[in-house]
Amino acid sequence: MLRWLLLPFLAVALAHRIEVEQGDRHCYFEDLQAQDRMTVTYEVGGSTQGGSLDIDFFVVGPGKVQVYKSLSEAQGTWSVTAPSPGRYTYCFSNEVGNGRKTVSFNVHGVMHIDEEEQMAPVEREIRNLASGLQMVKDEQSYLVVRERVHRNTCEATNSRVKWWAIVQIILLFGVCGWNVHYLKSWFEVKRIL
Repeated sequence: MLRWLLLPFLAVALAHRIEVEQGDRHCYFEDLQAQDRMTVTYEVGGSTQGGSLDIDFFVVGPGKVQVYKSLSEAQGTWSVTAPSPGRYTYCFSNEVGNGRKTVSFNVHGVMHIDEEEQMAPVEREIRNLASGLQMVKDEQSYLVVRERVHRNTCEATNSRVKWWAIVQIILLFGVCGWNVHYLKSWFEVKRIL
């Protein structure tokens, strides 16, 4: 009965969206026990001031040892099965980037249970279903971010096309007006006094 009460707490998933200012760094940590699993997935969903859609991501494990480093990536995934207990700190850095970046990230973790082999088939199936459901939710949030990025790109392109068409129309009327004025000057009769 106790296992049924603990089951909802075995698979943990957190979804976040943060704004990382230019020259700033945001760090978070998770305390893991031996054999706990943790996965961090992230994606840059927007940038201001014409900045690129990338962020630096790094992870520091127990003992302040750098475990993982990814520079200037738009999206990424990092996973670990903790070999020993300790604190894992993961950071998003925009120290060398330009503009403010919007980062969406998910943290997934599964706590290790020594009695996992003795688990009832129904419990194991429930855990598998919960894991599959979490993967579907993550994919949905990924698609929402990608849709937002593509919509922003389309709107910016549409705006540029509109203004370029307006400039072309103004230039066309200007050239037509100049042609009419120039041709009129050829057919004017000049009076000599």
